[in-house]
Amino acid sequence: MKKYSLRTKLSLSYISVALISVFLISVFTNLLLDKHFKEYIIQNQERKSKEIVSLVRQQFNTDKKWNMETIKNICISALEQGMIIRIVDSSEKVVWDARLHDNELCEQMLHHIEQNMSSRYPNWKGNYVEDVYPITYQLDKVGEIIIGYYGPYYFNDSELEFINTINRLLMGVGVFLLFLSLFFSSIMSKRLSTPISRVITTAQMIAKGYFDDRITEQSTTKEIAQLTETINNLAETLENQEILRKRLTADVAHELRTPLATLQSHMEAMIDGIWKPDTERLKSCHEEIIRINRMVGDLEKLARYESENLILTKTNFDISELIRHIIKNFENDFLNKGIDIEFIGDEEKVTADKDKISQVIINLISNAIKYTPQGGKVEIRVKGLPDVTEISVKDTGKGILPEDLPHIFERFYRADKSRNRMTGGAGIGLTITKAIVEAHKGKIRVSSKVDGGTEFIVLLPKHGS
Repeated sequence: MKKYSLRTKLSLSYISVALISVFLISVFTNLLLDKHFKEYIIQNQERKSKEIVSLVRQQFNTDKKWNMETIKNICISALEQGMIIRIVDSSEKVVWDARLHDNELCEQMLHHIEQNMSSRYPNWKGNYVEDVYPITYQLDKVGEIIIGYYGPYYFNDSELEFINTINRLLMGVGVFLLFLSLFFSSIMSKRLSTPISRVITTAQMIAKGYFDDRITEQSTTKEIAQLTETINNLAETLENQEILRKRLTADVAHELRTPLATLQSHMEAMIDGIWKPDTERLKSCHEEIIRINRMVGDLEKLARYESENLILTKTNFDISELIRHIIKNFENDFLNKGIDIEFIGDEEKVTADKDKISQVIINLISNAIKYTPQGGKVEIRVKGLPDVTEISVKDTGKGILPEDLPHIFERFYRADKSRNRMTGGAGIGLTITKAIVEAHKGKIRVSSKVDGGTEFIVLLPKHGS
């Protein structure tokens, strides 16, 4: 199938609309003109006939004689207007006859009228007709006037020229509108097609993997503006995803490099006989393997939680009771580190996946323990709001730097750039936490001050909406 550009289609549509409009106006104008002009011609013919009859009647004087000179002038003037006059007296004697006066001129006039009408109406069926009017003097009939013309109506040269002038005017308007539509269609099609062409170019660049191109052209057309905004958002999203993908690859490589290098060196040392494969060294290798396995498990878990097809087994339960139970499991950790734990909250029912919400609470409490120094405090609050349940985990740790705060929910991101294993795991816990909360249509936010502690706040819909 042959394809045409948007500019071509818009130009053709403008031209088509202009030509169709002129055509319809011409058709309706000619139809109305024919109807009303015919009525006017017929009425005008009757009026002129009556005027001629009245003028001729006045030429019969008291001596019962006709004023032939004036009658001749009247009848010749009528002949010039397309009417053939014949006057007879009461005895049927011819007073005046245009054909006797100049029959050749009469025939030429009728033939000319026929040509005029045929040029306007190819199937014209007109013929020569005569109207008879009596001539009276003092209530006595003194003769008759026979007025012949091409009927039932006819157009003379001036009337036909008037109609042709209107049609030429309509044709001129059509030509003018044709060029006008070409001018405006060129402008409009360019204004519409240029940003679309720019969108196509950007989309092609995105398809090739270049995500940094943006559409800067502005459009006053709502749909095109939405299209360019959507393409820009798509490019930005894909660019961010590409950045995250590269960073994820680098982070995974970084996280795996250390345990794999340790395993490799230990194995090579034992193979070369430098180290004896005793229980302690095998246990160290086993711990590194467990660490790698845990990291892979966390990645699998994160992929599952971030999936749109994540299945949540929702039940209605008391979130405060769940948190108290989790706190008991962390009692030894709090005691060993010398950290105070305080829980504030009454019974609060939520509809959610209990196991996954437990994972959220465990991750937040675990983080609080890791980053709160000895003698510090962790405060957990549960507060019921009209539509959501607010869960707050606040610690008195060293806090998070402002430049690190926006990134803490990203994979493998840790404020501790040295990635010391003593300060935490692989940096996936908070990413998993956020994924679980968002899977429940909830929100999680964080606020922190350097040396002033950190607070995580989770908002969960009460009815699991």
